[in-house]
Amino acid sequence: MQPNILWICTDQQRWDTIRSLGNSHIRTPNIDRLVESGVAFTHAYCQSPICTPSRASFLTGKYASTVHGSMNGNDYWDEAAPLVTKLLKDGGYDCGLAGKFHLAGAAYRIEPRPQDDGYRVFHWSHDPNDRWPTGHAYGDWMRSQGHDLTALHKRPEGIPAELHQTTWCADRAIDFMREAHDGPWLMSVNIFDPHAPFNPPKEYLDRYDPATLPGPYFRDSDLAAQAKLAGVDFQNPARHPDEFDARRIQAAYYAMIELIDDNVGRMLDALEATGQRENTVVIFMSDHGETLGDHGLLLKGNRFYEGLVRVPLIFSWPGHFPAGLVSDALVELTDIAPTLLELAGLPPIDEPAGRSLLPILSGQADPHHHREAVRCEYYRALNPEGPGREQGDFHIHFGTMYRARRYKLCVYHGHPHGELFDLENDPHEFNNLWDDPAHAAIRFDLLKASFDALAHAIDLGPKQVVAF
Repeated sequence: MQPNILWICTDQQRWDTIRSLGNSHIRTPNIDRLVESGVAFTHAYCQSPICTPSRASFLTGKYASTVHGSMNGNDYWDEAAPLVTKLLKDGGYDCGLAGKFHLAGAAYRIEPRPQDDGYRVFHWSHDPNDRWPTGHAYGDWMRSQGHDLTALHKRPEGIPAELHQTTWCADRAIDFMREAHDGPWLMSVNIFDPHAPFNPPKEYLDRYDPATLPGPYFRDSDLAAQAKLAGVDFQNPARHPDEFDARRIQAAYYAMIELIDDNVGRMLDALEATGQRENTVVIFMSDHGETLGDHGLLLKGNRFYEGLVRVPLIFSWPGHFPAGLVSDALVELTDIAPTLLELAGLPPIDEPAGRSLLPILSGQADPHHHREAVRCEYYRALNPEGPGREQGDFHIHFGTMYRARRYKLCVYHGHPHGELFDLENDPHEFNNLWDDPAHAAIRFDLLKASFDALAHAIDLGPKQVVAF
């Protein structure tokens, strides 16, 4: 029997923001419920630190460069590969979405949809602003309730929790789950938070005292390290975290996640109330992380620090998946689409980068080994062209990351400086070994492995068979 799928994806949430997985400063009782009832992957990596290419990769099971989805402001989705939601729809699933989609530029226009994304229900809301006169489902809903979204943003108290886009996304998901379905369903809940501008409702912000929080991973030497990478795209220049009050931002970030957590609880409760929990796989993840002051950086760009590329990933299906299993296997978000198709008993993706996680989820494989390495790309991602162009002085920069179990290699192509970190002895990435003669052989081996992985990711175009 094909299970239902509740697929919750936040935007810009770091891996280290779940209480039951080690963060004692944050409150996430409902995400903790998923951890306790399912499998949590603690070393899951996105395939780009930027929204659009990351989503292009996990929705297709291929790298963003392979499917021509590498920029945050693509004019349109290139149709280079079918989305997993389309394949699930073709396999009998009724699919719905609430929140972001972002396979094409959406900041200043209604995002054009693919030819067939598989969604019957499509409550599109790129972000919680009111820059679209119509066609923005959340903004349209707010106006229908008699609220001025722009005015609410200006209030010191922020947008009330009951009117917040996070809550609205959960409401639309609950409505969808309560519908009568003839077969299995999939609901994508694509919440915008905890993405900047870090503006939670005041009632949530007041629960966190910045002075009691740990603050970012930062040493004064980070400023010199970032100076070597000056000119390599990033949304903010490197500064001492005190200059942008990083602990206050961390408090707001945690508060946004607590609001997300409350709504995860509402969705889980709705599943249980409708008798669907036992036949529903719940996935909790994020598209990429957030530097949050680490190394003097805020937001995202062409870097590959753990806080930016390592994300939450939890699968919960009581009675079918192990309960409380915490896996430290190296996992890519490209692995999600093959997993969903195998769960649904549908044909696999043609030439995927991803590998199904079902052997681990079903207890048939070593839970602590899945891949030898993971990779991540930045291909001029913040240099969009056309209607979705973001503001900022970004350039045509390229970067790749290759992370094996112990070492991480970051190459900024065309730039003289790179990064090599020993994550076993330096988990917070302070000591760059790129120029260390004692690690020259390791750097060479990883460069070759990374180049091989890049070669295998290239799209060779349609298959051609020549008869002789």
